[in-house]
Amino acid sequence: MRQSQTYFIAFLLLAFFGQSSCAQEAGPAQAQTTLADITWPISEHLASDARLADILDNPAFAGFAERILPWHGRRYDPAMPLGHIGPLVPYHTVLNVETMVSALNLVIDEANAGQTIFYELYSEAEIRADPSKAAAGLFVFRGRPGAPFAVIAAGGAFSHVASLHEGFPYAQGISEMGFNAFVVTYRTGQGGRVATEDMARAIAWIFDNAVRLEVSTLDYSVWGSSAGARMAAYIGSHGPAAFGADDLPKPAAVIMAYTSHSDLAATEPPTFVVVGEDDRIAPPINMERRIADLRRLGTLVEYHRFPNVGHGFGAGIGTSAEGWIAQAVRFWDAAQK
Repeated sequence: MRQSQTYFIAFLLLAFFGQSSCAQEAGPAQAQTTLADITWPISEHLASDARLADILDNPAFAGFAERILPWHGRRYDPAMPLGHIGPLVPYHTVLNVETMVSALNLVIDEANAGQTIFYELYSEAEIRADPSKAAAGLFVFRGRPGAPFAVIAAGGAFSHVASLHEGFPYAQGISEMGFNAFVVTYRTGQGGRVATEDMARAIAWIFDNAVRLEVSTLDYSVWGSSAGARMAAYIGSHGPAAFGADDLPKPAAVIMAYTSHSDLAATEPPTFVVVGEDDRIAPPINMERRIADLRRLGTLVEYHRFPNVGHGFGAGIGTSAEGWIAQAVRFWDAAQK
């Protein structure tokens, strides 16, 4: 059923119940039927043939739909099928539309249940002072109340943010294993400095709102793919305070997917790494140099090099990398012990 038909039927039901209550004299214990008594889906599930319009015009995503998509401020072709977004997310492979749709439908379910699924990272005053901050925000995928949280940054070469491919599917997998997951959408440009500031701000915001969010602030993790992995590594090495946030503890674990990153601190959190053997953008040897440096520091490292996949494989469904998100969650969980 189309959204407009759903709302129209709800309107007729409300009109009918309203007329019925006027036709009868209600006794003291008889409550009138109101709009709140009638439930209907806020939004229907997306299908594998969904188009960008089904995201941009979706009531569940009202006010932040653009920040689900990769390019902030870009005018999209609403008729573009979600399965054809390859040109919008260059440098990425294995764009599995079913995986993206599954994660978005989980967000829709949360919205239909009345849950808040998106939070602004910056106040209106901060955005007025720096309009670029309007690009930032935080999507939440809930796990067990009181469980630790993960913050995820997708890649995109600091030109766009591929959360559809490398953010929401990761968060779905993490939340289904009982942990709370947040996907940060961030400002691009400036070599990733402002992006990392947004990730640090997200961590601080979660700490400040932990009671309301029902998350533990102990043993959080940071996750990133490609450019997002560099952001996660910077936070792991130097902590949120180095990027303008509060003086908070470093993460309990850093999860890095297919990137090149050489910056190191004197001590590093336990680190989980995945790369594709056929990656020509960030070849495995680049990450293996970092792994060797981490191990020289005495850092716990788990490394997976997957055959027959290249850069930007995301959740890796249908490839040799499939299942790596669950492996990373188990690594993070063990690092908390």
